[in-house]
Amino acid sequence: MINTTRKLRLGAISSILTQNPNVLYPLSYFSAMFGSSKSTLSEDMTILKESFETFGIGSLEVVMGAAGGVRYVPSVNKDVRREAMDEILEQLMSPSRILPGGYVYTADILLTPKYTDKMAQIIWGWFRDTNPDFIITVEAKGIALAASVARLFGKPLVVARRESKLTEGSVVTINYLSGSANRMQKMSISKRAIREGQKTLIIDDFIAGGGTIRAIYDIMKEFSVDVVGCAAAISTKEPIKKRVNDYKSIFILEEANSDENNISFRLSPDIDL
Repeated sequence: MINTTRKLRLGAISSILTQNPNVLYPLSYFSAMFGSSKSTLSEDMTILKESFETFGIGSLEVVMGAAGGVRYVPSVNKDVRREAMDEILEQLMSPSRILPGGYVYTADILLTPKYTDKMAQIIWGWFRDTNPDFIITVEAKGIALAASVARLFGKPLVVARRESKLTEGSVVTINYLSGSANRMQKMSISKRAIREGQKTLIIDDFIAGGGTIRAIYDIMKEFSVDVVGCAAAISTKEPIKKRVNDYKSIFILEEANSDENNISFRLSPDIDL
């Protein structure tokens, strides 16, 4: 227990809550940490709530009752969000990203925390009321974004693998046709990672034909898991009809022509900027 002034308490509580979004902390947790009464801590939370909402940092939700407490609910200022998306869009539009076969190099963006965190905030805003039990993605480039989304929900991340590993125990495996690769692939998920009757949110880096996302839907049926939503960083304009219909994306790839060295992206209409 550390006896502190209000100034020091506010700094510490703010750090703990914002680093652990949507995690419910009972006031007794902070009372034991700082040696402060619950009435004093309630005043602290009122101050933090006003500060967070004034500066667009987010809000504090107070849950009453014996199992109650306080949790930080994140948000991001629209101007900040727009600036971040414009910065990413500018980088995506570089013709140097075009790869043979109409593919686009995006690994640097999808593995940069300042970008994945901002994209995750948008995705969290879309699905904040769905209350998934876990977030699921497929290895490998979607993991960073999915991990950022999982952090905002305060939920675990489950990774579907192309090849099963001995360290994951028994698995469920399906074969599926990848739309982008146009070949049969495998997907495996550990039976220990998921429980029957749970809810999940699917996150991926890229949706082209939708074959990979459809495979996740199918394997979730094997676990009797309800999919509450699906989102990706990027989706393609073509084909218009994909193997999955109900999804959201942040950016839309309209063209990637290696012969003419043309590339075109736009922000998805799903984004409220």
